[in-house]
Amino acid sequence: MISQIVKPAQVLVVAGTHGNERNSPWLLEHWRRQPEALQRHGLDVALVLGNPAAHKVNQRYVERDLNRCFSPELLADSSRNEADLQRARQLLACHGPDAEAPALVVLDLHSTTSAMGNSLVLYGRRPADLALAAGLQGELGLPIYLHEADASQTGFLVERWPCGLVIEVGPVPQGVIQAQICRQSQLAVEAALAVLAAAQRGRLRLPAELVVHCHLGSLDLPRHPDGSPAACLHPELQHRDWRPLRAGDPVFVDPCGKEIGLALPPDLAGESVWPVFVNEAAYGEKGIALSLTRRECWPVGPDWLLALTDIASQLAQRGAPL
Repeated sequence: MISQIVKPAQVLVVAGTHGNERNSPWLLEHWRRQPEALQRHGLDVALVLGNPAAHKVNQRYVERDLNRCFSPELLADSSRNEADLQRARQLLACHGPDAEAPALVVLDLHSTTSAMGNSLVLYGRRPADLALAAGLQGELGLPIYLHEADASQTGFLVERWPCGLVIEVGPVPQGVIQAQICRQSQLAVEAALAVLAAAQRGRLRLPAELVVHCHLGSLDLPRHPDGSPAACLHPELQHRDWRPLRAGDPVFVDPCGKEIGLALPPDLAGESVWPVFVNEAAYGEKGIALSLTRRECWPVGPDWLLALTDIASQLAQRGAPL
């Protein structure tokens, strides 16, 4: 359980953690001009532009990916002062659980060039996160990518708050605002606030099961010895996120048209895997052409609801709920 804090806490909504993802910051400005759009459930919501410096120049980040800056070791390293890391420290100082205006729940809004649709990303298996995701899946049917056990990708923003998840919507090009992407993001945020409000009032009913896509690993493009790509994504896989693959299915193709099939380790022989973040433009620098997941169906644990209810009980109210 989360220990009681002195001050009622807010729900933190972060947009523009990556500066070239323009849809959620555009929504943020709408909500600031018309705050009643997020007040129908009565929760006190703080709206924050994640990386203003990167947003100003329409870049993913300034020096270091802000969404990889939140590991405790990195935050505590006084020798590291990259602009994006300083912004991570500032966000925690202003809105962390121990801040002057504390938040206990964070919704981190992202867009992607991949065909992820309206989806959720979880980092690890915290019961409150799972409960919030289960509530959203029950309301909107959103697919869930559970990212864990990947030592090369750590330090995500939502991990530093007691409860949080990423709302990821795509496909949309970097730097472009599209009405459908904004609408899907808005629906997910409104549904998340509805789930939290129901938990606060003791009225939340979660589905019996949660469907998750558990991270198995990531694939890079085949490369020449000098590091340049020797092949690109196979056209049959482009915009095919969340669709099952089996060993041997084509995933890459070289300039001569030679197909390169999916190779799976022996422990996955005969199984299907589900690709996510297929050909995400920003992941080229990370050596990721796509990630592979295993689809699992979990019974919703009673401790999930208890954990979320404990956190929701500490959230501040603003105005009367409808």
